[in-house]
Amino acid sequence: MTIRNTLRDHGQRYRPRMACLKKVEKVVLEMQDPKTGVKSQPQRLVITTIPHAITGKDTQRQIDIHLHKAKNLGTMLVALGYIYPIQDHKRLVIKPDASLYRFQTPYFWPAQQWPVEDTDYAIYLAKRNIRKKGLLELHEQEQYNRLHKWMNHKWDFIVMQAKEQYRAAKERKKPDRVVFECQERAYWVVHRPPPGTVSGMDYGLDRRIDPNGDEVTGDFLLFSGRLVKYCATYKSHDPFLSRSFPSNPWLTDDATYWTLNMPNVEMPTKMRVERWTFSFGELLSDPRGRNDFRLFLKKEFSGENLAFWEGCEDLKWGAAATMREKAEQIYKTFLARGAPRWINIDGKTMEVTVKGLKHPHRYVLDPAQTHIYMLMKKDSYGRYLKSPVFKDTLKKAICPEEHKFSDAQLEQNARTRRPSLSPIVLRQQEQELKAKMAASVDITQVMSKLSKQGKEVPPPPPPRPPTKK
Repeated sequence: MTIRNTLRDHGQRYRPRMACLKKVEKVVLEMQDPKTGVKSQPQRLVITTIPHAITGKDTQRQIDIHLHKAKNLGTMLVALGYIYPIQDHKRLVIKPDASLYRFQTPYFWPAQQWPVEDTDYAIYLAKRNIRKKGLLELHEQEQYNRLHKWMNHKWDFIVMQAKEQYRAAKERKKPDRVVFECQERAYWVVHRPPPGTVSGMDYGLDRRIDPNGDEVTGDFLLFSGRLVKYCATYKSHDPFLSRSFPSNPWLTDDATYWTLNMPNVEMPTKMRVERWTFSFGELLSDPRGRNDFRLFLKKEFSGENLAFWEGCEDLKWGAAATMREKAEQIYKTFLARGAPRWINIDGKTMEVTVKGLKHPHRYVLDPAQTHIYMLMKKDSYGRYLKSPVFKDTLKKAICPEEHKFSDAQLEQNARTRRPSLSPIVLRQQEQELKAKMAASVDITQVMSKLSKQGKEVPPPPPPRPPTKK
């Protein structure tokens, strides 16, 4: 087999998962220890004696005491090519019986990062075709015909290499020849698996950076630092990673968690208020936090900034039919000269916004919205976190106690579980409730109140009598 240590291409070089493979190699070396490793001995296969053969049962017992874990790890070793089957070459799994296996020579280990080239595969298939006298397996025959058609310009060289390797193999002893053939076949079954077989060497798309490199760029360090900081910040607020109070609704079917975290609840939980301190975007994304921030801005006489931002969001995500009307209304309310709630933006942003309003679209107010957003983030947000409004909300926030459920209660909850209503159905129910409340108003009472108000108005003074001349 001719494998050349050439310069690897960009995609192939960055594929191997070296950290994982190094750990696997450490396990394989421990398994090959003569004293504490897997017991190996010569095994007779038909008329040939295979040296240093191991059984699947002994391999599993060596890897782990628990059969399930041993089966998974043993199958991974076979799929990666560190152990190969001697008899059933197509199935890259470990069998808990007397099936024979051998350890792959380190020359063929994936950590060697040999380039898997089509030329080498064509030489292997040509050599196998000579040995089998044209009786290849179906998928091998298809690959052989494809490579023959594609590499027709150098097929003579491929056949010559195959004949030379076949002639050199015949000079070896039969056990050594059989072992080398099994090693080579195992290598190509791992790197060129038959159709329908999941490849253990499939790493997805080619990577653009080297995850195994010693030198790490500053951009990568900056990105990884931000990712670690984000995960550390939000870990305690993720109900899948940490405990949620009063209970986890996905496990207990208790809806108290949803009730306490409704969008416009009167008093939020303490953990919810703490999320508002993570970032300004986190505060604005919470309707309850936005209401609290609006109360603070009113006291600072700058509530028009948040109202403008909310109007832009309504324009961006609202219906297309009312888009032009909303854009004009926002302009008259916040941007026009003498507007009732005029906002302060620079002249360049105003010029771009006014020019875009001639042909309004969803994102026509993005420059002005970004300007106001950054103004609130840099100026108002910091003062809000130090204000009595936020401190009072944090002080009154709810700290729910944990609801403990027994196994019997959890089982009963699972039995009575019902699918939750769709948000569309909930919205329809809310609209129906509003319509019902509006219809329940008694018109006669309203008219009687209006008539009473009319009676309470004092009568006009009587006209003066005419004076006598």
